[in-house]
Amino acid sequence: MEKDFAKVLELAKQYQPEMSKFLRDLIALPSESSNEAKVVLRIKEEMDKVGFDKVEIDPMGNVMGYIGHGKHLIAMDAHIDNVGVGSPENWDYDPFIGYEDDEIIIGRGASDQLGGMASMVYAGKIIKELGLESDYTLVVVGSVQEEDCDGLCWQYIINEDKLAPEFVVITEPTDGKIYRGHRGRMEIKVTTKGVSCHGSAPERGDNAIYKMAPIITELRALHENLIDHPFLGKGSLTVSEIFHTSPSRCAVADSCWISVDRRLTAGETADYALQQIRNLPAVKAADAEVSMYTYARPSYTELVYPTDAYFPTWLIEEDHPVCQTLTDVYTGLFQTAPVVDKWTFSTNGVSIMGRYGIPCIGFGPGHENQAHAPNERTWKKELVDSAAMYAMIPVMYMEKYAAKMPSATQNLVK
Repeated sequence: MEKDFAKVLELAKQYQPEMSKFLRDLIALPSESSNEAKVVLRIKEEMDKVGFDKVEIDPMGNVMGYIGHGKHLIAMDAHIDNVGVGSPENWDYDPFIGYEDDEIIIGRGASDQLGGMASMVYAGKIIKELGLESDYTLVVVGSVQEEDCDGLCWQYIINEDKLAPEFVVITEPTDGKIYRGHRGRMEIKVTTKGVSCHGSAPERGDNAIYKMAPIITELRALHENLIDHPFLGKGSLTVSEIFHTSPSRCAVADSCWISVDRRLTAGETADYALQQIRNLPAVKAADAEVSMYTYARPSYTELVYPTDAYFPTWLIEEDHPVCQTLTDVYTGLFQTAPVVDKWTFSTNGVSIMGRYGIPCIGFGPGHENQAHAPNERTWKKELVDSAAMYAMIPVMYMEKYAAKMPSATQNLVK
């Protein structure tokens, strides 16, 4: 296998210019959630060009390229939607034209996370060129709507496309490390009701905003007392939005509602987090309603696939065969041991492993601190390293670890 490591790394370096050009082509196509059609077609074009055995676009709009025909199904995922630009004044370069030199590429989506897609596609080319196929099928997924609703795409892929891989490599940016989990999250709505009246005599009404004020104070205190986990860290919450209704600016508000961004550590579920808020004295005193938001925005194909805004925590142990697969590949390619860590933000793993129990592991080009930032960038060396990793992961898995894994259908939560 040592010769394979050297050949793969050599080819990945050779294909760096093609990967960079492909990435810049993707950056040039604005692709906010539910507007990914053009970037999906560009990905399909490149997959066909480099020799994928089959490329499909499912009814939701996810693009899936297949390498090989073996019985062991392995998936790699990159979401190919981006957030917006934000204030153009914060950018030194046009976010879609971007900038390139010998080391970096700048543009919206460079790290989060079109770079992962570029590396995956060229890993497929390396596998085909070096004849690294065996009794596995690799499916490379470009998934949609992740920025709007992480994991929704994989709910559809698992439930409707009936894709059940033995494990999934998440190619979100990992700062050159291997990531084995992250906290979950949920979007909570807290609503208070009141009675409007003229603002000149507020005592005649019942101000819903005043009812909300002590709730916000108690939520801030609750954040400080949420449970901790030695690896994933502490649960958290913050009030992220506030809204109200009122007949006019000269009237008492008759309703008020807030959004709560709740981050969930290991052991925290949706019911647990909702009940914590319902138990707050101010919530009970105001008879406030505590609920979970739902997401039902159409994909770019106009498909609607509603889901609760609940994104479960997931974590894989360091000695798990999937984590060991990536550790061995990293060591073999780069002659040093990897750092194994976790994401701060959320990924499609919330569905793949959080909902369905299919093991996930993370390795991707780019850095977390570039996500959603102006002048977002990625590093060409990391594109090369990631392509080499992705090409060798199935080889290592088949040689050392596939026999230790349960069948994919046993992973699925019934």
